[in-house]
Amino acid sequence: MTADRDRRSIGIVTPQLARFDKPFTLACGKVLASYELVYETYGELNADRTNAVLVCHALSGHHHAAGYHSEDDRKPGWWDECIGPGKPIDTDRFFVVSLNNLGGCHGSTGPTSINPDTGKPWGPNFPPLRARDWVHSQARLADRLGIDCWAAVIGGSLGGMQAMRWALEYPERLKHCVVIAAAMKLSAQNLAFNELARQAIISDPAFEGGNYIYQQTTPAQGLALARMVGHITYLSDEAMANKFGRDLRSGSFEMGDEDNIEFQVQSYLRYQGSQFSGSFDANTYILMTRALDYFDLAREYDHDPVKAFRHARCSFFVASFSTDWRFSPARSREIVNALIAAERPVTYTEIEADEGHDAFLMPIPRYIEAFTAYMKRVGGDG
Repeated sequence: MTADRDRRSIGIVTPQLARFDKPFTLACGKVLASYELVYETYGELNADRTNAVLVCHALSGHHHAAGYHSEDDRKPGWWDECIGPGKPIDTDRFFVVSLNNLGGCHGSTGPTSINPDTGKPWGPNFPPLRARDWVHSQARLADRLGIDCWAAVIGGSLGGMQAMRWALEYPERLKHCVVIAAAMKLSAQNLAFNELARQAIISDPAFEGGNYIYQQTTPAQGLALARMVGHITYLSDEAMANKFGRDLRSGSFEMGDEDNIEFQVQSYLRYQGSQFSGSFDANTYILMTRALDYFDLAREYDHDPVKAFRHARCSFFVASFSTDWRFSPARSREIVNALIAAERPVTYTEIEADEGHDAFLMPIPRYIEAFTAYMKRVGGDG
């Protein structure tokens, strides 16, 4: 391990497994007799157990949010820019818990797991999930770890939606709710993008109605296309122009050479799709996007977000990014306006950034400064 990695990262981390044998009733009414959650922890829990922070992952995320899994590991966790010593979520101050959600495909119980009733993988028969199911399973994990109240529940994108759901489901169990690049529900456009991605998977002949898992195959082409569609929506026009422009990877515009032309952006998207299809499960992707579609924070509160947020007891930090068109600043301002009307403490920042929705994963100076300042308040400095 290099000296630079020692300085900037928490170092080597080891995933842990928690098994729960008490039956778990899901929002859909179905019951899991047992389930497992894979998680990682960073930092140390203090004696009075008041410094714990929960990190909720986004659509295709998982438990590995920071650090490295081995000395030879070249790729850190997905939020390594924000978790570690001296970073916004400072592991010298906080005990951080990051898990792979129920229904995931990175070790937690999900479609690739064995259904105890059949002895075969769940596949397409895994029960549908809602964000509240994730929150309730996370609460069980908190109980297992002896954490009665989180100093903060934090998430970006779908993770931010889970953080808001925490504030309503367990108002007495978190002091701060950090919501980054999220919304109280999806727009019609977002619903359309998710449906397009699902149709790309379902239309792949290898999908076989979700039963590909029994044939030991995968709908790689459909899953890659779904990832390409999603990835385009995570980037802004500015980000794509800055990264690729109209640069060519191969071919030329000479007469007769059109069939060999390949732009850099084409090559990049194909690479992203290929990598994703080799590491993510198609049934899980469908399960997760449907949970995202059905998320509506105020549905059971007469569709009134002010009424919903009156149930919260924590303080809020909300952040958005100027070029994020998947979860635009307008959606974050709706959250803030509802919190103000509900007389809940809220801090809001809108960051000028060219990186689009993916900005929440990146070390943008103004974003890091604002995030760090708020987390110092969470830690008792403000």
